[in-house]
Amino acid sequence: MNTTRTALLIAALMTGGLAHGQEEISPEAQKAASDLAATTCSVCHGTAGRNTSPIFPNLAAQTAPYLEAQLKAFRDQTRADPDAQAYMWGMASQLKDEGIAAIAAHYAAQSPAPGHMGDAKLAQRGHNIFEQGIPGKSIPACATCHGAKAQGNGPFPRLAGQHAGYLLKQMLVIQSALRAAPVMHGVIKELSREQMLEVAAYLESLGPN
Repeated sequence: MNTTRTALLIAALMTGGLAHGQEEISPEAQKAASDLAATTCSVCHGTAGRNTSPIFPNLAAQTAPYLEAQLKAFRDQTRADPDAQAYMWGMASQLKDEGIAAIAAHYAAQSPAPGHMGDAKLAQRGHNIFEQGIPGKSIPACATCHGAKAQGNGPFPRLAGQHAGYLLKQMLVIQSALRAAPVMHGVIKELSREQMLEVAAYLESLGPN
């Protein structure tokens, strides 16, 4: 896709006004979001938000509030981890609130990515942490915020079927405070890298739910 076409699609999403629900998103913004997702966003995030590269996250079936929050953080440059700066600051810099809401609604409506089972023993240990936490370290169960099947819950993202490599990278940048996430920083500050790998393996194994 050429840069002129990308610029035109982003420009179509640079509309004014706040949008607090899909019913408030104009048909023009919805169409522009769909076109942008199918052309520009798909280069990294795959068709309909499902991709095969662990570098970039799956966006399909992600919660709309979470996607909106992240796109605004990219736009406002308040999410400052290295990948955000390299890939998303420029992409989101000109988006207005309605355009962001339209993109978030588009991806939230897509069918989720399938799960992928890797090391079953690793995933089982991750399952235990996800459902029970680690009481000895005062680490709560991940399911408390992310849902019983990691399906996401409002501002708390869907993690089911996400790439293990991507999840591990995000946990590490949050733990090191390269990515601001106050709630998560407190939760995972005592997790070891091995425990992060276990949780990531379990989450990647989860299919649609």
